[in-house]
Amino acid sequence: MKIRVMVCDDNAEFVASVKSHFSASDKIELVDTASDGKQALDKLDTVRPDVLLLDLVMPNLDGFSVLERVNKGNMKIIIVSALSQEAFISKAMGLGADFYMMKPVSFGVLDERIIEAFNNKRPSAKNRSMDEKISNIFITVGIPAHIKGYQYLREAIKMTIDNPEIINSITKKLYPEVADHFKTSPSKVERAIRHAIEVAWNRGKIENINTLFGVRVYNHNEKPTNGEFIALVADKMLLESV
Repeated sequence: MKIRVMVCDDNAEFVASVKSHFSASDKIELVDTASDGKQALDKLDTVRPDVLLLDLVMPNLDGFSVLERVNKGNMKIIIVSALSQEAFISKAMGLGADFYMMKPVSFGVLDERIIEAFNNKRPSAKNRSMDEKISNIFITVGIPAHIKGYQYLREAIKMTIDNPEIINSITKKLYPEVADHFKTSPSKVERAIRHAIEVAWNRGKIENINTLFGVRVYNHNEKPTNGEFIALVADKMLLESV
């Protein structure tokens, strides 16, 4: 059975390209479209797609308003927007978006995100709270939500919180388990997490990182390994009794 997708975007050219792409897919089908947020909300209760692809800047009702008003249920929402500012990404994720992708998108990556979103189980209230706290940490240290390593790193931290000993077997256990969760390979998980940490360091938010952990852990000339960063964030979460 194909994953049912609805697109809400006022860019006719983008919608046409999405239609053309999904018409050839054996895993995903486009079940409806909307050109603004009001039209999307009117249709969603009837259509009930598995995944909604949602733009942010639209006439009548923008994407943020849709996130605030939608009856999400088990539906997953992927933001596909030209807005790249961290404040917009943070707001969208805080309002319940599952992924954030910036235009122009690679349709191959879009397919991956749709499948990942669809296969993820709906988190419990506790896990949603944990996700929000981890996301806030990532925003503080400068890890953007739209890169793949963001999701892998968040899952690795959650696994380490649940089983602190796993950090001692990062190559043999942690990476493979994260990879299995996202249907990818351990080597891709390792590279994507390393890239996410490098992005944070290249943004120069070292003071934010040191302030976050309450000690001067790093300077501009050094950065933590994947395992060190995962352990630091997991320890912080455990100390706060998440």
